[in-house]
Amino acid sequence: MNLQDVTTLLDYHYWARDRLLDAIEPLAADRYNRDLESSFKSIRETVVHIYAAEWAWFMRWQGESPTALLPADQFPDLASLEAAWREHEGRMRAFVGGLDQTGIARVIEYKLLSGQPGASSISQMLPHVVNHASYHRGQLTTMLRQLGAAPPKSMDMIAYYRVKEPART
Repeated sequence: MNLQDVTTLLDYHYWARDRLLDAIEPLAADRYNRDLESSFKSIRETVVHIYAAEWAWFMRWQGESPTALLPADQFPDLASLEAAWREHEGRMRAFVGGLDQTGIARVIEYKLLSGQPGASSISQMLPHVVNHASYHRGQLTTMLRQLGAAPPKSMDMIAYYRVKEPART
């Protein structure tokens, strides 16, 4: 994995996040917080989980190992989550923008939320962050449909490439 790959993944991640947030934004509070009996109780808890997991990985990259994820009640509505996430995005982009090939390959030691030790390279962790978010974006699409709400525009990576990078011949 090279720096362009890492940058593309991060760009895709935030592009897909924005499509998801656009679909969630019209929901009334009762629908945003409704218990849908999914992996996480509600749309709010699921979307906060995506952000909180991303935050935890970033903290590990900074040499800190959180012992818990950020709680959903820290973000009472979508606007508060979106504000925090956009601020965090700036830190993520600055961090990734400061990497070189050696930095991408560097192994970082950290502790899992359980306290167990872990060690991975940025070239492993960043794709994990993106893949993890993709998994939960799929759940959120289903949850939106369960509520009778419009799902997000396609968040597939190929849709990103079609929008951002015309086909190469």
